[in-house]
Amino acid sequence: MSYYFTILSPTDAPLFNIAFGTSKSGGDGIARFRFPDTAQYMNQFIIHSSLDIVEEAQWMNGNLYLKHIDTYPPAQAYISAFLTPSGARFLLLHQPPQLPSTSSSGGNTGSSSLLGSSFSASALGGGSSGRASSSSIAANPTAPQTEEAVRQFMNEVYENYVKTVMSPFYRVGLEIKSPVFRARVTAAGKKWL
Repeated sequence: MSYYFTILSPTDAPLFNIAFGTSKSGGDGIARFRFPDTAQYMNQFIIHSSLDIVEEAQWMNGNLYLKHIDTYPPAQAYISAFLTPSGARFLLLHQPPQLPSTSSSGGNTGSSSLLGSSFSASALGGGSSGRASSSSIAANPTAPQTEEAVRQFMNEVYENYVKTVMSPFYRVGLEIKSPVFRARVTAAGKKWL
């Protein structure tokens, strides 16, 4: 599974972003998005397009972790969100690996989100992929195991974010360029995702 994590300020300015792949289930930690030539721009577009849903969901739910809030069907990308008390938002785009399809599906138009309604099983790569893959985190980005792993990742990153923001060398509202913070986010990704 490929991940794109970003931290946005209360004014929607990007403070930090990183792309990485899964280290679980034999993954090598390298992000492999569906549109490799334009992945950087597509990921930013998908993240920013989900901000309206984040702002709606934050008032419906009193939790900091909003779980799976949005889906972008053309890229089969899922967005999870975490809110901080200071107004910063952590957004994680996770895109499961493209499974080899046995038949051509005529467009996956189902969507699932905190505010959305239906979800088609074909968006996860079909229904006959076997028991092992159906319980795998990479096979089902909306499974409870995946949600718990994402929540743990967000909590660990939040702890490191607080330490970074409280540093006297960091100025509020500026991009986080600390190599230590980047290494800790990468380590949290390897640990939980």
